[in-house]
Amino acid sequence: MERVRSWFPDREFFMRSNGHVRFIRVSAQLQMRVAGAVAGAVLLWALMMGWMVISQALAVYNQASLLEREAAVATAESRVAKYRSGLGSVASDLAKRQDFIEKNVQGAIGPLPQTLPSGTVSDSSEEAGKTVRKISMILPEATRLAQIEARQLAFIEALTRYADIRSARAETAMRRLGLNPKVVAASDGSAMGGPLIPMATGPGNKLDPRFARFGASLSRMSAMEQALVRIPNTLPASLDYISSGFGYRIDPFTGGGAFHAGLDFRGPIGAPILAAAAGTVSFTGAKQGYGNCVEISHGNGLLTRYAHMSRITARVGEVVGPGRVIGAIGSSGRSTGPHLHFEVRIADRPVDPRPFLEAMPHVFQEANTRAGHGRPDSRAR
Repeated sequence: MERVRSWFPDREFFMRSNGHVRFIRVSAQLQMRVAGAVAGAVLLWALMMGWMVISQALAVYNQASLLEREAAVATAESRVAKYRSGLGSVASDLAKRQDFIEKNVQGAIGPLPQTLPSGTVSDSSEEAGKTVRKISMILPEATRLAQIEARQLAFIEALTRYADIRSARAETAMRRLGLNPKVVAASDGSAMGGPLIPMATGPGNKLDPRFARFGASLSRMSAMEQALVRIPNTLPASLDYISSGFGYRIDPFTGGGAFHAGLDFRGPIGAPILAAAAGTVSFTGAKQGYGNCVEISHGNGLLTRYAHMSRITARVGEVVGPGRVIGAIGSSGRSTGPHLHFEVRIADRPVDPRPFLEAMPHVFQEANTRAGHGRPDSRAR
C-alpha cells in the first residue's frame, strides 16, 4: 500500500491570472481515486470487447455444428431412402435363390407329393399369412421379403414331412424283418469328433425350431436309409435253388439231427458270389467247417458270412455295395459238393436269412438306388 501511495505524492499547481497567483493542491487520495476510475473504465471496456469476441466465436461454432448435424441427418435420410428403394432388388434376388433351391432339391429327390401328412411337423402357413399382412401395413416396401420368408418356411416344412415319410417307410421294412429300427440305425458315438461348428438361422446364433426340426428329420431319414441299405436284401448269387434251409436238418455226414445256421445255395464251381448288402469286409480266409469264407460287417452287430468258396476276391477293409462280386462258389471245408453257405448274424447270433432276401424288394431297391449302391437287377426276387 505504501508503495502505491509513493506513486501518487501530493502535488501543488499554481496558476497566474491578472497578476494574481493561485495555488491548487492535488492530494494523493484524489490522484488514486482518479487513477482507479480510469483503470476501472479501461477494464470494463476490455471485458466488453472480450465478451463480444467470444460471443461471435460461439455463434460461428454453433452455426458450424448445426450445419454438420443437418448434413448428417441428410446423409442418414438419403441412406434410408436408398435402402428402401433397394429392397425391391434384394427381394428379387432372394426369390431367384429360392427358385434355384426348390428346383435343385426337387431335381435331386423328385417332385414333392402334393398331399403330405401334416401331423409330423407344424404348419406355419396361417401364421406366415398373418405376418405378411401385418408387415404390408407397417412397412409396405418389405412385403415381398415377408412373402419370400413365408414361402421358405412352407418349403422347409414340406421337406420335413417328406423326410418323415421316407423314415417311416424304412422303419416299416425293418419291423417286418423283426428288427428294432432304433437299434439298427443307432450310431456309434465312440469314434466321433471334430471342431464344434454351431448352426444358426438368426441373430445371436439362434436356430429357428422349424429348421432344427428339419435338420433332425433329415438326419433321421439318412440314418434309417443307410441302415436299410446295410440290411441283407440281395441274393448272394444267381443260383439254381436252395439245397438246405435254416434250422433243423439231417446232417449229410453223420445222418443225425443238427442245426444249420444259414442257407445253402447250389451252384457250379466258379459262379460269382455277391455281397448281400452294403458293408465293410471284416474277414477273409479259412474257418473251421466253413472252408474259404468272407465276412462282411454291416454295422451295429449285423454280419453276413459266405462260405465254401473256391476263390476270394474281396480284401479285408474293403467297402462293398450290394451286388458286388466278392468271390466264387466252391466246395471247400465241410461240404459234400459245390454250393454257397450263406449266413446272417446279429450280435453273433445266426438268424434265418430268408426273410431278409424276400422282404419288400421294391423298398430295398429304392433305398439302395438313392444311396448310390449296387444294381437294381441284383435285388431279391
